Amino acid sequence: MISPWDRWYSTSCCLCCHVRTGTIILGIWYMLINAVVLLILLSALNDPVQYRYHLTSSELGTNIDVMDDANICIATAISLLMILICGMATYGAYKQHAAWIIPFFCYQIFDFALNTLVAISVIVYPNTVQDYLQQLPGTFPYKEDIMSTNNACLVFAVLLFVGCILSFKAYLIGCVWNCYRYVSGRGTTEVLVYVTTNDTAVLLPPYEEAMAIPPKEPPPQYMET
Repeated sequence: MISPWDRWYSTSCCLCCHVRTGTIILGIWYMLINAVVLLILLSALNDPVQYRYHLTSSELGTNIDVMDDANICIATAISLLMILICGMATYGAYKQHAAWIIPFFCYQIFDFALNTLVAISVIVYPNTVQDYLQQLPGTFPYKEDIMSTNNACLVFAVLLFVGCILSFKAYLIGCVWNCYRYVSGRGTTEVLVYVTTNDTAVLLPPYEEAMAIPPKEPPPQYMET
C-alpha cells in the first residue's frame, strides 16, 4: 500500500524544473526580497527623519509613531535571520545537505500557519475588514469606494485572495519537502549488491568492507618430539 507521503512525492516542480533547482531559485528569491527590506531598514536607521512614517492627528485623531528605532532594529534582526535561513536552504539544496533545508521548511510552515489564522479570523470576525479599512490613512487610493462595498463581498474577496496565497504557499512547501526527501534519500542510500539464484538471494557486503578482510593467521609451527 502506497503511503500518502509517497503518493504526493515528485522530483519535479513548476512542471519543468527539478525540486533542487526550484528550492535554489526560491531561496535566492527570498534572499533578494529580504536584502531589499534590509537596505530600506538600514536607510531608515541612518536617516530616520526622511523614512519615518508619521500619522497626523487629522487622520487618526492622535499622533502615532509607527516606525520607531526599536521596531526598526527588530525588523532588521528578522531580515538578517531570514537571509541566513534562505542562504542555508540554497546551500543545502546545492550541496545536497538535507539538514540545511530544515530551517527554511520550518519557516514556511510558520508562515503558512499565520496566513491560515488570518483567514480564520476573517471568517469568525467579518467586521475586522471594515475596521482595518477605517484605520487606513485618508490618502489611500479608492478608500471610500472600497468602504462603500457590501461587507459580504469584501469578506469574500479577502478570503479568495488569502485562499490563493495559501494554495501557492502550500505548493512551495511541497516542493521544498520533496527536495528534502530527495536530498536525504540520496545521502542515506547504501549500495547493496544482490546475487540472485533460482531459489535464493545472497546479500554481499560493500566493496570496501569485503576488501578489508583481515589476513589469515599462519599455521602453528611444527614441534619435533
